[in-house]
Amino acid sequence: MSEFVPSDSYEECQATADWLLSATQIRPTVGIVCGSGLGGLAEILKDPQVIKYSDIPNFPRSTVHGHAGRLVFGTLKGKPCVCMQGRFHLYEGYAIQKITLPMRVFKLMGVETMILTNAAGGLNQDYKVGDVMIIKDHINLPGFAGVNPLRGPNEERFGTRFPCMSDAYDRELRQLAHDVASELGFSDFVREGVYCVLGGPSFETIAECRMMHSLGADAVGMSTVHEVIVARHAGMRCFALSLISNKSVMDYDSEEKANHEEVLETGRLRAAQLEKMVSNMVARLEQNNNSY
Repeated sequence: MSEFVPSDSYEECQATADWLLSATQIRPTVGIVCGSGLGGLAEILKDPQVIKYSDIPNFPRSTVHGHAGRLVFGTLKGKPCVCMQGRFHLYEGYAIQKITLPMRVFKLMGVETMILTNAAGGLNQDYKVGDVMIIKDHINLPGFAGVNPLRGPNEERFGTRFPCMSDAYDRELRQLAHDVASELGFSDFVREGVYCVLGGPSFETIAECRMMHSLGADAVGMSTVHEVIVARHAGMRCFALSLISNKSVMDYDSEEKANHEEVLETGRLRAAQLEKMVSNMVARLEQNNNSY
């Protein structure tokens, strides 16, 4: 049997980080990942510098409609940021280590806090389309079958062999999000709950939705969790939110069908408020320790 060779070695990540640092004067302390239809977050960066994924050494390429496939460097409320306009997913065919490579590159560039967004299906029957769910915890269903981005030899220069995940989603940042939402008058559509990740790209069956709901999941999607695992392994603080873009079908008599166009349209409708919420959060992060 051949030896396991990770596709995101420390040297590979360092080479990519060095290339990016030489290509921009920005030294980001905050990383932002834009989910489906939420790429507008990158548009609010001041003095933006755009680099296509296809130009970055070792970087995968985004293949999904609604994901622009660009890194945008700039400042947000005075904080140096790097923003991913489009992310990578298991269903695109990449190794799980490859889709999470940007997290390690960001760490080596000096990023301390990751803010991740996604579009998700609502399992919680109290959720409405257009609600924003602050993620307080996750269920990594592919992980039950060994699909984990930390599988294989551990790279001690990034983090420990067995990283804790009970504090994956930073409590202070979640409280900050609630405070900001309250100040902006957004509390009526901001929730907090558990996100369950699946491999995709097929949407969930009714039986799968019922199972995940019974396990305690409030929303379901195809991203974010693997990035958070790698970011936490590397010691970065994580905050994540889901835009509830459709209600998951839980009833066999329902005529509803999940579709990607609905996901993108919901993103467009809620985008401005999400941008305001994230930018106000970033404004409250301290430069040195990212506490507020």
